[in-house]
Amino acid sequence: MAEADLSYLLSKPFMDSQRLTPSIQPSPAEQEGTYKLLPFILKPENIARFESGKVLIGDRRKYPFEQSFVSCDNIDDVARAIQDMVTQGSGPWLAAVNALRLLTCRHKAALSASKKRRTALLKELGQAQAILIRTRPTNTAMKQRLDQIIFIAEEAVTKGDDVDNAIAGGITAMLLDIFDDYTLRARAMADQIKDGEGILTHCFGEAGFILSLAFAARDGKDITVYSPETRPYFQGAKLTAPAIREMGIKVNLITDNMPAHFMSEQKIQKYITAADLITLDGHVVNKIGTYQNAIAARAHDIPFFAFAWGRDESKKSRDNIVIEQRDPAEVRLALGTATTIDIVQACYPAFDITPPEYVSGVVTLQGIVSPYDLSGLQKW
Repeated sequence: MAEADLSYLLSKPFMDSQRLTPSIQPSPAEQEGTYKLLPFILKPENIARFESGKVLIGDRRKYPFEQSFVSCDNIDDVARAIQDMVTQGSGPWLAAVNALRLLTCRHKAALSASKKRRTALLKELGQAQAILIRTRPTNTAMKQRLDQIIFIAEEAVTKGDDVDNAIAGGITAMLLDIFDDYTLRARAMADQIKDGEGILTHCFGEAGFILSLAFAARDGKDITVYSPETRPYFQGAKLTAPAIREMGIKVNLITDNMPAHFMSEQKIQKYITAADLITLDGHVVNKIGTYQNAIAARAHDIPFFAFAWGRDESKKSRDNIVIEQRDPAEVRLALGTATTIDIVQACYPAFDITPPEYVSGVVTLQGIVSPYDLSGLQKW
């Protein structure tokens, strides 16, 4: 499958998704050449997009063996795709905001002709949001970004503007804003990576982490990444390792029970991951297994850095965290093949919580900061 053209992103004026006001300043992503560095799986149009009345979601279950998309005709289809792990990380929120266009694009004529229909649409959008956010309760980025897009829809209804066009423009603005944020955080982390270092990660680090490696390599630093396979969906094997290899960076795929061994052999100098959520008091929530690696890293005097995606005022402490509990049957499988008999009991918490004392720094828009200083930052 040929890669889609990214010019649709760069042809739009940069707009902050919070203020939605044009800026004449060149964007950080353009300055750093971010879009050219991204591997296939992280190019925005390959994550999720709206096209020809459908939401197309890059099927990460089949990657890297196949570059294919799941086509969704309605909100339930998108919700099912998110729940079934067609996409994860940044994928769910991008699929979700595009899903709202399934409601607006198909009823353009009715929306323009009927104020009553336009008002009813806002209720439908709210119902769609509730369905979508239930699919992944731990990472609250989806809710925040759906809130932003629905606000844009409300403004369009109030002003009598084309709601579908407003949402489409809002999604483009949001993508530009978020990839600028990825770039700023990645640059901060890349500056801390030293030549010759071994980097341990866990699960799929998304654009912030991947770009930090790309920037470090472009800066002339010779680095080696250790990527645990990440049971039971093998994101480390299927997503992380191929994406890093695509960028020409050395990567070693390892099993989930090997990190401490490589730490003891002094092969690893930094532990860096994404974070699905970070509380205001510095607890890092990420794919299950992150915490145990953080404990091992601390035992070996290896710093652990986690990338923030943003600030959620409702998540003040670990008491506010909802850990997604997935179907235990998924643990009894490895890529669809049974590893034990069905009557064996299993458990599958999708995420774990790393306390701030195990976190050396959080990668934010303000640079790398102590997890204990996060509450004082307005924008992460």
